[in-house]
Order: sequence, then C-alpha cells, then structure tokens
Amino acid sequence: MTIPFKTFKSSIFFFLLSFIAVSGFSQSETSTWKAQFAVGINSPSQTAFVSTFEAKPINFPTVHIGLQRMFSRDLGAKIDFGYNRLSNASNSPEFKVNYSRVNLQAVYDLGGLIRLPQNYAIMAHAGPGFTFVKPLGDYTDNKESFLNAMAGLEFHYGISQSLSLFLDTSYIYAFSGDYDNLSDGFGTFNGNLLTATIGISISLSGCYYCE
Repeated sequence: MTIPFKTFKSSIFFFLLSFIAVSGFSQSETSTWKAQFAVGINSPSQTAFVSTFEAKPINFPTVHIGLQRMFSRDLGAKIDFGYNRLSNASNSPEFKVNYSRVNLQAVYDLGGLIRLPQNYAIMAHAGPGFTFVKPLGDYTDNKESFLNAMAGLEFHYGISQSLSLFLDTSYIYAFSGDYDNLSDGFGTFNGNLLTATIGISISLSGCYYCE
C-alpha cells in the first residue's frame, strides 16, 4: 500500500495535534517532558527486497529523535522520528536506501512490575506510524510509503535527575503490499526493520519521578 505524500504530511500534522491534545488532559505540576536522541544500527528483513537485491545484515546509521510526555509515574506517550540508511551487500547490485519513519507511541515504565536497582529503569514503547522509503542512485523513482507498527524496550541508567543514558532495541513492522511490477522493487525496500541504538534522555521539566 503506497500513501501519497500529501496524505503523509496531513497524517503527521494529525499526529502532532493528537499528541498535544492528549497532553492537555494531564496538567499537574509533576508532569514531565523529555527529549531523546539516539544513534545506532539497523537490520532489514531480506525478504523485502526483490530477487538479486540484498542489503547488508547490519547497516549504519540509525538515528532516533523523540519528545516524550509522562502523564504519571508509569504511563506516558511520545512522538518520534527515525532515520535509517540501508546499503547493498557485496553480492548484490549497488543501491542505497533512506528509510525514515514517524511514530506516535505509548510509553510504560516497567519499574512497577520488575524490581530494579536505583537509577535503573526499563521502558516499553509501542504505537503506529508511517514509513517513507527513498532509494538513491539509479532507482530514485521507486519510492515507497506505508503504515507501520513499532514496539521496543529502553534500558535506562540515570546519571542525574535530568539526564539518563539508554539502550533501545525496537522492531518496526511494515503494512505494505507487493510491488505492482518487479522493476518497481529495484533498489527499494518495503519490509520490517530491527534497530538497536544508544542515546540520551534529557528532562525538560525538572521532574525525575512523576506521580
């Protein structure tokens, strides 16, 4: 399923409005905002390439940028953008792909379920989004856009009340159809993606634990 670019832009705008509106329902003084930035690697599903095309099993870079709002100590939401670069394996025709996505996700602190040492936290996140794929080089016409669903875990270590380091591993599932013609799939990608990143989470509101 390919989504027109205008529809994609409208959907991003709707996501932003929804995120702001949901935030408005929780205005207590202890509510917290956090900014997140992470860099790492990705591994694409090889079945999402047409015959003779194959990507490296591990690709760099992956970049995630997000804004998170915790409504309580355990529950929150975030909107985040991800960029990934995929490139060809040595036995494949040459290609490069820019894989980008935007997601609106629920966030849940597992500290109430798992006993952890002080300064450590595990956050689960999941939610829907859009993916847009832009091939480079000889295959720039074979652009793809489709719905996705993302889920993952973040392992945090608190350095201070306003800063933590985290390791994130996430899986992005693609809701995409088959290519209409074989040539439509040359140099592009319409499948699932596994990512692993390391990053920082910065409190923008001065609140470490929110009740």
